[in-house]
Amino acid sequence: MKLKKSMNAGLLVFLSMFLFFTCVANSQGFDACTSVIVGKAASVDGSTMTSHSCDSNTDRTWINLVPHKKYKKGEMCKVYFQSKRTKGPNDDDRMEMGEIPQVPETYAYINTAYAVINEHQLAIGETTFGGKRELHSDEGILDCPELYRLALERTKTAREAIHIIDYLTKKYGYNDYGECFTFADPNETWHFEILGPGKGKIGAVWAAERIPDDHVGVSANASRIRQIDLSDPENYMASDNVFSLAEEMGWWDSKSGKPFEFCYAYASRKSMGSRRREWRVLSLVAPSLHLDPNGENFPFSVKAEKKLSVKDMLEIFRNYYQDTPFDMTRTITAVDRKGKTVKSPIANPFLNREQMQLFKVQRERTIACKRATYVQVTQSRAWLPDAIGGVVWLGYDNPATTPHLPFYCGISRMPKTYMVDGREKFRRDCAWWAFRRVSQLSYMRYQEMSKDIEKVWQQIETGVFTQQPEIEKQTVALYKKSPKSAKTFLTNYCLKTANRTVARYWLLGDELWSKYTNKF
Repeated sequence: MKLKKSMNAGLLVFLSMFLFFTCVANSQGFDACTSVIVGKAASVDGSTMTSHSCDSNTDRTWINLVPHKKYKKGEMCKVYFQSKRTKGPNDDDRMEMGEIPQVPETYAYINTAYAVINEHQLAIGETTFGGKRELHSDEGILDCPELYRLALERTKTAREAIHIIDYLTKKYGYNDYGECFTFADPNETWHFEILGPGKGKIGAVWAAERIPDDHVGVSANASRIRQIDLSDPENYMASDNVFSLAEEMGWWDSKSGKPFEFCYAYASRKSMGSRRREWRVLSLVAPSLHLDPNGENFPFSVKAEKKLSVKDMLEIFRNYYQDTPFDMTRTITAVDRKGKTVKSPIANPFLNREQMQLFKVQRERTIACKRATYVQVTQSRAWLPDAIGGVVWLGYDNPATTPHLPFYCGISRMPKTYMVDGREKFRRDCAWWAFRRVSQLSYMRYQEMSKDIEKVWQQIETGVFTQQPEIEKQTVALYKKSPKSAKTFLTNYCLKTANRTVARYWLLGDELWSKYTNKF
């Protein structure tokens, strides 16, 4: 392991702690992301799915495609700190942490703030759960985004990804807080949780549990793995120190007779913002279970009572607890011209703190989130060539106000406007801002504007879902003759669809501004 000599260890600790405390209130209450995982027998078409709602005010907005590469013997791979916050495709502002030996070749992958899916249809989703602060290490050079990248560059399956993460963190050290990775390859889905080994130590502690093929799982910023059965390697894996570290730290006693539970040994289940999202996802998938919305522990995964499509997954991410007592808009009322009490036009499920105080509404951390930088839902499909079988449905900003578009893992580039970062300021050449402007406008009069916006995103999504079978049929036919031609065809389709949608959303923003500022 070669550390970056110019990196001051004290600066690293300061930056790490600063980012930690600015992103979360405390180690028990992260509310940054949501991920839903679907086994192949729980989906309508046999695909596995994973997902990630990147609910962050700081992560980068640009998306690029990293190509397949080959390297000479002896070359080194640089690793970085907080690469998810860089400002452009050249990554000029990345902070080097060190370097590790490079492998002979690395796989292509679609890369957002976190790497998404590689050319072999291996996909990853993510949520942060923090864990006990004592586990954060001031040693090591690998953080969560870098483990994402290295896993997708170097492995083809979820099991391989877990094994390479174990190897890399043992040798080079994990320096981040508690994270959940939700892996999907064409055949399996896995829920993986990892934390640091403690101050002054190189390594990590982790556990992984397989999602059954006919089940759906969820991660919502809280550790979920409880008891692990390492005599069943088909369904459970863990680090060598998974039990010993808990005993060493005084968090579990093997002689007590009490079972070891990963989430309680290393983290917490106190956050209602996390538990409520878990409840909602699992209840939507298996309503007959009648899960308690105030419960602390739910089934790790549930059997899907209705097989899920990508559209169903997106409906989950657009959910703000409507039709439940936890809908924040239900008590915000007004009196219409006829004297009838109705829901206020400005009632919206994405209220800020001052609005909640004004309307005396209790905050709920809903699945849909106005802080979302993007939402991704991946499909991995074993019966198709990898270049066509792996697809990520990407939507910028709040999922409740934006359409999600397909980007296949076999394409050669992303649209130019998707490769421009908009985090610092409004830019007309940045696709993210086309969608963000619409979502931000909608909060002015959400009850009316959201209906106008829904008509647009519904039309766009319906169009791409309807076209998908024919587009893929054509691409498969081309692939049999010329994989290169298929790649060009698929790239052009994705780029045209995205560019057309971005243009429509710029126009939609203008339409909303004209209609609602002139009307009221």
